[in-house]
Amino acid sequence: MVKHSENIIALDFSEEMKNSYRDYAMSVIIARALPDVRDGLKPVQRRILYSMSELGLSPDKPHRKSARIVGDTMGKYHPHGDSSIYDALVRMTEDYSLSIPLVDGHGNFGSIDGDGAAAMRYTEARLSKGAMTLLDNLDKGLVPFGPNFDESEKEPLVLPAMIPNLLINGTTGIAVGMATNIPPHNASEVIDGVIAYMDKPDITTTQLMKYIPAPDFPTGGSIINQEAIEDIYEFGEGKLKVRAKTEIEIGDNGRKNIVVTEIPYTVAGNKTKLVEALVGLMKDKVFDEIFDVRDESSKEGIRIVIEVKKDRDITNLLNGLYKKTALEDTYSVNLLAVKDQQPITFSLKRIIEEFVFFQEELYTKEYEHLLEKANNRLEIVEGLIKATDVIDLIIEILRGSNSIRQAKDCLIYGNTTDITFKSEKSKKQASTLKFTERQSDAILAMPLSKLIGLEILKLHEEQGNLTENIEGYKLVLGDKTELYKVIKTRLRSYKKLFQSPRRTLLETIENKEYVEEFKEEDIYVLIDKFGYTKSLDASSYTRVSEDTLAEYPHIICMKNTDKLCIFTDKGNMYQVKAAQIPKCKIKDKGSLIQTLCKVEREDILLYISFQDLFNSQLLFATKNGLVKKVSGIEFETIRSLISSTKLEEGDTLVSVIPLSEHDIKSEPKVIMITEKGLSLGYALDDVSDLKKASKGVKGITLDKNDAVHYVTVLPDSTETFLLNGKECSAKKVRKRSRGAKGQKATL
Repeated sequence: MVKHSENIIALDFSEEMKNSYRDYAMSVIIARALPDVRDGLKPVQRRILYSMSELGLSPDKPHRKSARIVGDTMGKYHPHGDSSIYDALVRMTEDYSLSIPLVDGHGNFGSIDGDGAAAMRYTEARLSKGAMTLLDNLDKGLVPFGPNFDESEKEPLVLPAMIPNLLINGTTGIAVGMATNIPPHNASEVIDGVIAYMDKPDITTTQLMKYIPAPDFPTGGSIINQEAIEDIYEFGEGKLKVRAKTEIEIGDNGRKNIVVTEIPYTVAGNKTKLVEALVGLMKDKVFDEIFDVRDESSKEGIRIVIEVKKDRDITNLLNGLYKKTALEDTYSVNLLAVKDQQPITFSLKRIIEEFVFFQEELYTKEYEHLLEKANNRLEIVEGLIKATDVIDLIIEILRGSNSIRQAKDCLIYGNTTDITFKSEKSKKQASTLKFTERQSDAILAMPLSKLIGLEILKLHEEQGNLTENIEGYKLVLGDKTELYKVIKTRLRSYKKLFQSPRRTLLETIENKEYVEEFKEEDIYVLIDKFGYTKSLDASSYTRVSEDTLAEYPHIICMKNTDKLCIFTDKGNMYQVKAAQIPKCKIKDKGSLIQTLCKVEREDILLYISFQDLFNSQLLFATKNGLVKKVSGIEFETIRSLISSTKLEEGDTLVSVIPLSEHDIKSEPKVIMITEKGLSLGYALDDVSDLKKASKGVKGITLDKNDAVHYVTVLPDSTETFLLNGKECSAKKVRKRSRGAKGQKATL
């Protein structure tokens, strides 16, 4: 850094960018996105709960408008926008996201379907019982406080959490260059695990898993790769495969239903999208087995019904649904949290260890606070008991004093100056008094009712109780074993309060492939003059009138398991699976053939089913007069696009003609007609059988600037054929040898 003048400082740009970005990244990591390992809360969550605590919104108090809570939080502690604060507040109400919701919401706070919460001006909220386990004892000085953003308020840097909230509720967060994804767990299991660690600090991950076997998602479902959990808990990261819970029920008309009763945690808050995806698979015929999909969910629970067609393999369909929908999903675990202003990836044991260390600190401070409070009270009680023994003298001091200060000096220091006594004996006795300042304040504030015998008895009882309590507090503070007993006792009370059965099942299941299931049947593929393509089943096709069918120049009958083969003038063959051709009604438009097979700037010469192609020979004829016969077997392939023939530069196909065995037996002839009107006919047998990769042989000798315009194959007995919609005489095409020059045609 070099000063060039009083107001100008030269900085290295890259260094400044590096420092600024590092500061920004650390701010996001520490102050925004990641939770503290001790209380399991992000700063915004902690500030919301503290604001609600300050507003007095305990579980036994009325709800308060969310807008008020958000406003207080933003104005005092979290100046980052009301929408982010309200989003965090909403999430803390979701019983499908958290094992123990921290906020009790009143009004529309959204749903598991994916419905958004109503605006903050409509909803109301208060703290839940779970939140109170994080906020209790906040007034006892157990946790450090720091200044807020403008140093006008104080806020807790961590809440005195008495339950392991980080594991019980989990969290998600995206920081800069890192992210956290901690799954929720069963509260009872986690508390048992914490107690097991306190009993045996050298406990292993495997032993801990006897108490905490796996995450427990509020939405239930199953974890199907149980074997991966130990590594996740040991190293702090990994992937869980979560799956919906399904049941099979008998439906109407002999059909069976797949009923989804629990969804994966990853879909919580997006159930509607899951249902829409299932409906989409049904409409697009991705799974032909599905008859209907409907959502029958209610307040009683989730119920998504998938009706399956008769006599279909439900197990196979489920395998397909798990593969293609969010009924099975992957949950990436990353146990990342903040400790001492540093982001760290923790193991399960390390998280529990940090929580126990935090509890030791909290309970030590709590018992120090209780001890101090008990000692102070004991001091006062002892002073009151002592005062009752000399109450007459104290009354005489008060009556003879000119001020409270004068009376107080006498009680504390035995100063009798300027105090009027009835006798020297009283004065002498008063000079021996040695009450503490706290005792003297209590004596001066003591009502006369305390002089009743019963009240004096209560003071003696209280003295005994306080003495006993102080001994107990000292025992807890002086012995770690006793401290652990207190912690475990309170943890067991919380376990009883939040006890619930495990929702998520643990399984080890190998994923099975979906076997596409088709009931083979005939379909008719209809292609209009514009290339719009659709398919009809056989029964629908038979009901279509001949006039309507006449509008379709191409009608191909094929099996629904077959493929439609398309030959173009560029020498390409495209294949489209029958399942990809949209099933429509006759009045529907269908889809353009170009979108089904990506034909680009090519003229289509032939549509044929693969089965017919396989059983045929094809005659290829090009613009330059080359011809060849190719067996249909040559075109067997799994690829959607192959080259059907080899073409010379500048040459294109004019015709691709399928030849059945019957056609070949009828001794047909090939008729070729050029653009200049020359024609030539010769026997089909004269055309060589070649491979699809060959160019072909000369079929006709062409004049310069002439080209083949039309080719057909006709039985020798055929008298006429159609050319450009006109009837032409086949007899006038003179039959000569292949490769000869054509003669002027008068057709």
